Amino acid sequence: MNAKYTFKGLLAMFLLVIAGCESYNEAVLEDIGANRVFSPIELKAAVKNQTTVELNWTTKEDVDHYTVEFSADDPDFKTIYKTINVTAKELPVKVALEGETVYSIRVKAVSASGLADSKWSVTTAATLTEQIFFPVQPADIEAKQVTLRWTPNSSVTQITAGPGGITHTITAAEKTAGAAIVSGLTGETAYTATLFNGSKKRGVVTFTTGIDIGTATLVKPTDDLNAKIAAADPDAVLVLMPGEYNVFVGEIILNKSITIRGLRSDNKPLLHNKFTLNAGAKNVSLIDLDINGDKTQSDAVKYNEVSTAYGALLISGCNVHDFVKSFITQTATGITKIVLVTVENSVVTNILTVQGDCIDFRTSHLASLTLKNSTFNNCATGRDFIRIDNAPNITGTGLTTTVLVDACTISNKAMTASNRILYVRFASNASTIRNTLFETPLAMYTNQTSTTAPTFLNNNYFNSAALYTAGVAAVKYDASGTYGTLDPQFANSATGNFTLKNQMLIDKNVGDPRWRQ
Repeated sequence: MNAKYTFKGLLAMFLLVIAGCESYNEAVLEDIGANRVFSPIELKAAVKNQTTVELNWTTKEDVDHYTVEFSADDPDFKTIYKTINVTAKELPVKVALEGETVYSIRVKAVSASGLADSKWSVTTAATLTEQIFFPVQPADIEAKQVTLRWTPNSSVTQITAGPGGITHTITAAEKTAGAAIVSGLTGETAYTATLFNGSKKRGVVTFTTGIDIGTATLVKPTDDLNAKIAAADPDAVLVLMPGEYNVFVGEIILNKSITIRGLRSDNKPLLHNKFTLNAGAKNVSLIDLDINGDKTQSDAVKYNEVSTAYGALLISGCNVHDFVKSFITQTATGITKIVLVTVENSVVTNILTVQGDCIDFRTSHLASLTLKNSTFNNCATGRDFIRIDNAPNITGTGLTTTVLVDACTISNKAMTASNRILYVRFASNASTIRNTLFETPLAMYTNQTSTTAPTFLNNNYFNSAALYTAGVAAVKYDASGTYGTLDPQFANSATGNFTLKNQMLIDKNVGDPRWRQ
């Protein structure tokens, strides 16, 4: 009797539970039972190249295809922006969308055997600013105007450029051609141009206008470059026309502040010179030059005299190659102080480091060294890449030296296991290495106790295990957890073509930007 009533009580409780969970069980049965196919699982969305969304999910054999729907800034799918059908073989699928939009995305499975469609699986993806601008080509940049190009026949209405609040309304012909000339610019000015369709951004590019010769001195390949420099006033700007400069070959001694630059960044003048900076050369800029050491000249740039008045050295947009000893060096005994050395947007190749290091400061205080958006290929053959030593009578006096390596590609395969990326022994020092792609199979970062551990962020080490692996106690390495070890899939590193084919590295903005376009 008791067993009978106990069974009835349990049965009643079970029915109550079933009734209370009716909606849940109905949903489960609809997906698990015989009347509906499974919903897609592990649905993932990733934004590639600013505005392309890559979708992937786990597939099932009994599915004919999947229906994917997108809604723009509409989480309730009240308006469907785009619908596509995708088969399992097409996964992962990439879908081009508009920029600066939060897309709600839902996917359902359509049965191959007549079952009802699955329920929707939902995710979201936020696209970035769209980029239909093409990179600005040097040949399209002039002193007071620029030709900007984008995907032809795109929906676009205007271009804005700043500084200066310049607006260019796009004509029907320009829209069809995908090109427009924006005028009213100022020479040697960094501009940001934005392409719009109404109020929506469709692309952003930056460029720096060319040289407005003005009061600068124009130099021709048939001129004696050394004589032109000697005759120039302090702080003069010499603008070199394209061509090969052979009238004077060898060492050019600079005794004054000066800017030496090419007329066109896409057709750099070829020089067969090295530059020696005496005390009067406080501020020197070398811009858009092809500087060839011919494997006979020692140092590309050398601080030659003892001075506390050296200011800024800028090497920008240059190709520097085939020097026997060092790229930039200072070794004169005495108290020498240098405010700033910057290398940007340059390619430096074959610095053979015979009896010297690539960047080599032995007896001076270099307050700041910046390497940015540049490539260094075979620039330390069995030597250190950056050396800033404990200069006598200067180190330990309250001065600090800082090093920044940002968005560079460094392929120094001839460095050995005893060579260092950073040999920095100036008593107070700080270094930051970020967004940089390394291919240095044996070299370490540093094994010097006096080198402060660098700050690391978003680097990639291809065949460069010593840069992120713990070794002996004194060795400092990247333990930030932000680095990668991906194969960049260089186009042809043996010939100096470091164009990236690995999309993940491109998306992470690692390495010299010239190879990511």
